[in-house]
Amino acid sequence: MVQPSETALRGKRHMHINFAETACAGSHMGIGQWKRPGDMTRFKDRLDYYVWMAKTAERGKVTAIFFADTYGFFDTFMGSPDPQLRAGTHTGQIDPVTIVGAMAQATKSVGFALTGSTTYLRPFILARTWGSLDHVTDGRIGWNVVTSFGETTAKQMGYKEQMSHDERYEAAHEFMDIVYQLWEKCWEDGVQQWSVEPEMAYDPSKFNKITFDGKYHQFEGYGQTHPSPQRTPVLFQAGNSTAGIDFAGKHAEAIYCGSPKIPGLRDYSKKVRAAAVAHGRDPYDIKLFASMTPIIGRTVEEAEAKKKEYWENSSWQGGLAHFCGYSGIDLSNAPLDEPFDFDGGDLNKAQIQGFVKAFRTIAGDRMWTPREIGKAFAFGALVPKPTGTPEMVADMMEEWFYECDVDGFNLSYFSNPDSFEDIVDLLVPELQKRGIYWDDYPVPGGTFRENMHQVPGEPNIPLRHPGAVHKYNYEELKAKDASKEPTDTGAAGEPVADAKQNTTEPKVAEITVVA
Repeated sequence: MVQPSETALRGKRHMHINFAETACAGSHMGIGQWKRPGDMTRFKDRLDYYVWMAKTAERGKVTAIFFADTYGFFDTFMGSPDPQLRAGTHTGQIDPVTIVGAMAQATKSVGFALTGSTTYLRPFILARTWGSLDHVTDGRIGWNVVTSFGETTAKQMGYKEQMSHDERYEAAHEFMDIVYQLWEKCWEDGVQQWSVEPEMAYDPSKFNKITFDGKYHQFEGYGQTHPSPQRTPVLFQAGNSTAGIDFAGKHAEAIYCGSPKIPGLRDYSKKVRAAAVAHGRDPYDIKLFASMTPIIGRTVEEAEAKKKEYWENSSWQGGLAHFCGYSGIDLSNAPLDEPFDFDGGDLNKAQIQGFVKAFRTIAGDRMWTPREIGKAFAFGALVPKPTGTPEMVADMMEEWFYECDVDGFNLSYFSNPDSFEDIVDLLVPELQKRGIYWDDYPVPGGTFRENMHQVPGEPNIPLRHPGAVHKYNYEELKAKDASKEPTDTGAAGEPVADAKQNTTEPKVAEITVVA
């Protein structure tokens, strides 16, 4: 069993698990598994599927269900969405915003992280929608902040071409400043009065106008939704580029990250935590969730049999549609079964820089054929796929948890109901037995932020988060905080001195499921 590093033991932390999902046909990582008998893919346009998932996640004390989402089709490969349609991946897509209310009604504690684009949504619309969701879920909403890519998506949104990579992040910083003000400044605490005499439903003196005049965004007016339980939803993000890491260091509370090997993930973790420090934050205010797709069996033979079946059902054309869509490189003119030379420079111009870096790590010096690339991406893409008994999978997760200094995992699936039920019924008990996974939510029935950060009674963004400067009472809170007895705090809110004394205790992991 891996011994925790000194860095990993800054206080006792539980491993988080999130489920990773997409509200559309096809597994998030297993393209083509709809051909497998018993697979639930074709029912992902019905609420029963998502209610089942929410109940399963809560039964496993999963931190959150993470909904990846995109606008449009992958039509780079062959210049058409046809391969994507045939493979049944990221098609028949529904808006996950429409299903979360039912999932929340069926549960009490599991959180929900939904993707929302700063490139194509307007700050007012996003602030109102996510604020509304935070209300109806009793504070269990997170926002996966993304900058959208792709020429097809840009044209569908009414633009002639997509915005450049770094410019998308510049615009996103302005977007964040506006939504912070709508959530944190416009409506003051106590604005709801419900006084009959004198008549005062909402106190106008506690209602503030917001103005913003930026390079990419302008705003003048008010937020339409009164303060929700968390005010600002839990902020997720993903990005490997320099601009993406800087954005995460400033804004993110949780990051969906991935690397096929430990050194790459460890390096990414260091960069993100350093970026947080550069923005005046505690580096452990950001929770890092590494992507994995476990294949679990009660025996090694059972796990290997599942792996073989998943591989056989994998759709190479769907995998190529994904690879070409993410990279912006059309491989349809390359011979399908002849090695393709990636040293020609095309990958350096790819639109998702982190994606390209990860692929180069996997590819190494070997030249891959387009069919091999497609098959690999249909079979879990670049994500590690630990295969074996619960003990074997837990060994790998524990090693990555400590060695990479992450806070948990976004676990994707090949085929449900098997994959998620194996995580809950086989893997979670093993992690609990090792003392690195909680037996219950820190705040049963609490908000997403309280459970993820394990801070009962603190549902709002902390004062040290850069978004807090937009709070209507920031100066008052800052002065109050400064008057407190100075304490050097550690990762989990414990004083550093106490955390060092706890170095014999295990770090406790969290698991997030990507839906």
